[in-house]
Amino acid sequence: MNITSVEEHRRESPQQVNCMVVTVSDTRTMETDTGGRLLKELLETNGYKVIRYVIVKDEYEGIRQLITEAAAHEEIEAVLLTGGTGISPRDTTYEAVSSLLDKELPGFGEIFRYLSFAEDIGSAAILSRAVAGTVGQTAVFSMPGSRGAVHLAMERIIVPELRHVMREIYK
Repeated sequence: MNITSVEEHRRESPQQVNCMVVTVSDTRTMETDTGGRLLKELLETNGYKVIRYVIVKDEYEGIRQLITEAAAHEEIEAVLLTGGTGISPRDTTYEAVSSLLDKELPGFGEIFRYLSFAEDIGSAAILSRAVAGTVGQTAVFSMPGSRGAVHLAMERIIVPELRHVMREIYK
């Protein structure tokens, strides 16, 4: 794909994408969820519509159920999750998301880790299990829960490409 076709695809992409924001945490509340609120704010500031925002416990089945329900909901086009992507025993977001993906977007995790390494946290980037892909016609992006990680993923990857991703899904 050359730069001309990428620009053409972006022009053909939907202007509106309805999103669901999910914070995966055993401890966060709506009042203390700074990462989820930042994710919501960055989506809305960049012209995306957040139609649902929830906090779910870091439990494999609960995360899977939430994503499955969102993918079946005709209004939700993209699910963006923050949290639970590390390697501690309680971190199950990666497994839950990965188990549902019809098509994985390996470049998301690869680029996120590269940018984290280059700009922010150095070799600790290997601990991130950011993942993205599709569940049916729903885009799913899962990123770490820190505000820095959310800002990096959103500003450098998701905000510029989510509309393009949706164009390809709906094609």
